[in-house]
Amino acid sequence: MPGNHAERYRQIAETLTRHGLGFLVGAAGLQRWLPFHHGLMGHERREEPYSNPEHLRLALEQLGPTFVKLGQVLSTRADLLPEPYRRELARLQDAAPAVPGPVITDIVERELGAPPSAIFTSFGLQPLASASLGQAHAAVLADGTEVVVKVRRPDVVEQVEQDLEILRNMATRASHRWEAAADYDVIGIAEEFANTLRAELDYLHEGRSAERFATNFAGDENVHIPRIYWDTTTSRVLTLERIRGIKVSDLQALDAAGIDRPALAVRAARAVAKMIFEDGFFHADPHPGNLFIELDGRIGLIDFGMVGEIDQQLREKLGTLLIALARQNPRRVASTLADVSSVRGAIDLSALTTDLTPIIEPYEKEALGEIPVGTLIQDTLTVIRHYHLQLPRQLALLVKMLAMTEGLGVQLDPQFRLAQVITPYAKRLISQRYTPAAVAHRLTQAGADALDAVEELPDQLRRLQSVLDSGGPELHLKAAELDPVVDRLEATGQRLVVAIVTAAAVRTIGELAAARSDRRQTCSNPLLRAGQGAVGALGAYLLWTGRPPRKHRR
Repeated sequence: MPGNHAERYRQIAETLTRHGLGFLVGAAGLQRWLPFHHGLMGHERREEPYSNPEHLRLALEQLGPTFVKLGQVLSTRADLLPEPYRRELARLQDAAPAVPGPVITDIVERELGAPPSAIFTSFGLQPLASASLGQAHAAVLADGTEVVVKVRRPDVVEQVEQDLEILRNMATRASHRWEAAADYDVIGIAEEFANTLRAELDYLHEGRSAERFATNFAGDENVHIPRIYWDTTTSRVLTLERIRGIKVSDLQALDAAGIDRPALAVRAARAVAKMIFEDGFFHADPHPGNLFIELDGRIGLIDFGMVGEIDQQLREKLGTLLIALARQNPRRVASTLADVSSVRGAIDLSALTTDLTPIIEPYEKEALGEIPVGTLIQDTLTVIRHYHLQLPRQLALLVKMLAMTEGLGVQLDPQFRLAQVITPYAKRLISQRYTPAAVAHRLTQAGADALDAVEELPDQLRRLQSVLDSGGPELHLKAAELDPVVDRLEATGQRLVVAIVTAAAVRTIGELAAARSDRRQTCSNPLLRAGQGAVGALGAYLLWTGRPPRKHRR
């Protein structure tokens, strides 16, 4: 059972101190004054000093399951940590001493209502793998089906909940004492991590995720998602089909089995592109240990504890970002990153564009499909860290996933280019924004937003009058400074009127079309044709006037 909070705080503080006060000692160059400089407690001594990233990894390993998982999540956040730290944290081994067989038997019996011997014709007490949250055992169902039974470790929930509460307290204090912590919203990061870890502790959640992937890939002969056996599954025990195959990183075994590695790289990349651009639901940890290649070349995917989900809007933003990168458009990249990121204060788009330009320009003469997407994205994220831009967690996971996919593809085939696979998906996603139905929907929404703004305007004016009557803040502006404001207000007013008219026109056309039972007569109706033309013209006006103004060189 976990100890009290005071004892856990002491353990965390002592561990961080042994490793350089959470890198404050390392940042000040004081490592050589520490007694553990040439070897840490419980670790092999060596002549060369440990680096700061190694100190962090070792500290997290010593602090147990919650902190190991935290390190693994941070290894995916290229927008938060430099590459040396991410590379080191990716080495964190999610391993733990095996839980004794009698304890596992007792958990299974309490969860499923009978001992393993009464439910399975075979149940191996020696685990296939033992991780920090649970361990996996081989078993066979009564019908002869080979399965894997995952069992959650005893008392792990209590320990994790205690650590999550402490992490949130630490994040709150850090955000008040350390400006960088506030810039990166460490409280929000701690809360997102807590939600992710709690979901991973619930095997029912993992089972539902696996079934969702199975539905998304139904009929796809290139991807194999294991079946979930719900009769022997609870929040603490998960039974799923056992997938056998060759590890995707075992190149010699793949060659010996006659697997076409270049074709395999493309199939894997297409599966990832489908998850991102079509399904909006993706496997967030596609490392080699979770990918097995069956003898017929089919890709077996396992471990659905960490998944990501992005909505249509964020998928479109990702597509825009990838296309802007591929077309070497630094300003478009900068504006898209600023649009999707969270940051305190204003973003200097001109400076961000300037810093992105030398990263993007070297690929100017490259064909679209030859651009190293993963490398380009990683270099771009290195720049945005300087501006303290924080990507949405789901987008950060996607970036890591794309980088891992490209690395895996190149390992399978040195000539592999991820851009050749994902660019068509991104283009198709972007083009969907400009279909008549999509444009009509956005125009209708714009009109609705405009009407809401009109309804709220009297209240806003009354508040403004109240502030002015009470001797509110004084404004000192030169007449010349008001010109851009007046121009903008005038343009906004014009667009507001057009948006309202457009929304009304779209609604009217929809009602007229719905009232006609004969589609041919509907399409040939002069009134409807005129209305469609008017909507097109009004929509074009909105799109044209909504463009950002060009900056004139002085």
